[in-house]
Amino acid sequence: MLIPLSLRAPVAVGLGAAGGALSRYYLTLWFAQRLGTAFPYGTAFINLSGCLMMGFFATLFTEKMTALSPDIKLLITTGFLGAYTTFSTYSLETINLLIYRTTPWAGLYWLGSATLGVLSIQLGMYSAHWLIR
Repeated sequence: MLIPLSLRAPVAVGLGAAGGALSRYYLTLWFAQRLGTAFPYGTAFINLSGCLMMGFFATLFTEKMTALSPDIKLLITTGFLGAYTTFSTYSLETINLLIYRTTPWAGLYWLGSATLGVLSIQLGMYSAHWLIR
């Protein structure tokens, strides 16, 4: 079956995302079963390995495999790695800001995302508690 050109990118992202999400799920279970749940070993491994893979593939695609189909690039980066861990995208964007913009913007994005992310979690928790009381 031929996929229409307008649907190729979303299909590639979706297929990659399914694999990334399942990999994240099963790796998290695997680490929890072997090392326990006192520390988020699985998440730490996923975030670090996702960053390693994002750096590897982003460099490979921009420097060596430039002729590779954009759909394959999307399947691996946005699809698989995006579902595997958004931390890898966050880290790549921070590096890109360091390389192509200015250090203050990179620092603001890096620290601001982490700080505001934690605060947003707390706000979401507070909102849910307020709603269900």
